[in-house]
Amino acid sequence: MRNVILIMLDSLRRDHVGCYGNDWIRTPNIDDLAAEGVRFTNAYPEALPTIPVRRAMHTGYRTFPCRDYKLSKGDTVLIPGWQPIPEEQVTMAEVFRHHGYVTAHIASTPHIFKPSMNFHRGYTAWEWIRGQEADHLRVPLKGEIEDTANLPCDLAYGCVGHSLRHCLANMQGWETEEDWFPPRTFGAATRWLERNGGGEEPFLLVIDEFDPHEPWNAPRDILEHYFDTGSYEGRRVINTTGGAYEFREGELEYTLAQYAGEVELCDKYVGLLLDRVKEMGLWDETVVLLVSDHGHNIMDHGVIHKMPDHMYPELMDLVYIVRSPDGEAAGSECDAYAAHHDIPVTLMGMAGVEPPSGLDGRNVWAYATGEDVSTRGHATCMFYPWLWYRDDHYAYMTDVDVSEERLYDVRADPRCMTDISVSNRDVCLALRKRLWREMDDDPPMYRIFREGHEWYEYPDVYDPTSQISQSLRSKHRDKLQP
Repeated sequence: MRNVILIMLDSLRRDHVGCYGNDWIRTPNIDDLAAEGVRFTNAYPEALPTIPVRRAMHTGYRTFPCRDYKLSKGDTVLIPGWQPIPEEQVTMAEVFRHHGYVTAHIASTPHIFKPSMNFHRGYTAWEWIRGQEADHLRVPLKGEIEDTANLPCDLAYGCVGHSLRHCLANMQGWETEEDWFPPRTFGAATRWLERNGGGEEPFLLVIDEFDPHEPWNAPRDILEHYFDTGSYEGRRVINTTGGAYEFREGELEYTLAQYAGEVELCDKYVGLLLDRVKEMGLWDETVVLLVSDHGHNIMDHGVIHKMPDHMYPELMDLVYIVRSPDGEAAGSECDAYAAHHDIPVTLMGMAGVEPPSGLDGRNVWAYATGEDVSTRGHATCMFYPWLWYRDDHYAYMTDVDVSEERLYDVRADPRCMTDISVSNRDVCLALRKRLWREMDDDPPMYRIFREGHEWYEYPDVYDPTSQISQSLRSKHRDKLQP
């Protein structure tokens, strides 16, 4: 049986990676992995955001259409599908461990370790790299949050995103690049590999790095690959809110550079880990899959951060690279539709492990090698309350109430900039019917409210110092109960 390494990079946009066509961001290590493996070009999430994706990735079951949602203690996100792995679902780690694998989960993604979550289930060992985003590692900062005095060192030139009171508090004490999250996460994974790789037991190593998720704070020397800090006169610390944010002059370019710098930083430490796999003599017996959970909206369609009604390519197009140790199909691409719930079945199939029966996922490696032919002709996704459909001709969006519809011809308009729904109502109806069929013509409807968890007060609505926009605050007030 083969070893397996699964690398998740949160919020990594496909169009920001060299092997997918980007020509200005440095991603040599991910590009090298693609040169030895297969790039999937029609890979999309089937439910969003962070937690719904990981439910599918860890189990092989679809999260779509996010049924049976119930608020859990510690849930301040309030999005259907954002909940623990159902007890009746067996996890990928449990299956591999049953087949004699030693399993490890090294992650800096804070949401999977929040109260009531269970994403470490089935792992022989697991480690949480603390401090990302709004992780309550330290008491949040007070006062003027955009003051550069809140930055911990000269290498931390700035920081852009939400949750800065927590994020900047957690950054205090940083001095060198090794204090940033990718070196800490991949460093922990490398140390685990050195202790446990190469033994009698095969291993499953899952690395879930939350970067390049916002807030973005690339080390200054890497940031300067994409931005002239010497001539910049805008804010270095920018406390954003999701939606139609208004940047000042030069700040959007600075924000894009911060994101690009985080992409490069992630790539660097992906490379260092994979180099160590090779140095240990494990490369020729190890399957590697690298994937993003989604991309990120950075004003491409007028909003910043993930928005349910903005399921455009910058959010939906996944990085999805699979590498076989025998070199089969190296350097090729596959246009079969792939998603996160395919990952467990694919890795089990490539490792020589029999998948449990009844899983929704399929072995997409068989599509890449020609051993099997995909019967999927489209992809669907839910980011409640919005739904998304895509095939080789159209991308379509609507909400569960069908209060609005959007349609794009992806052949003529791959970035989805021109809505053609008004003149193509028949197409909208046909695609909506396909979406509804996948929900058994019964889309879930929720009225989300708090159930008295006073110690988990919803900060974005009730905290007067929170960072939610006023429009979202007013929109949610009538839906939430304190």
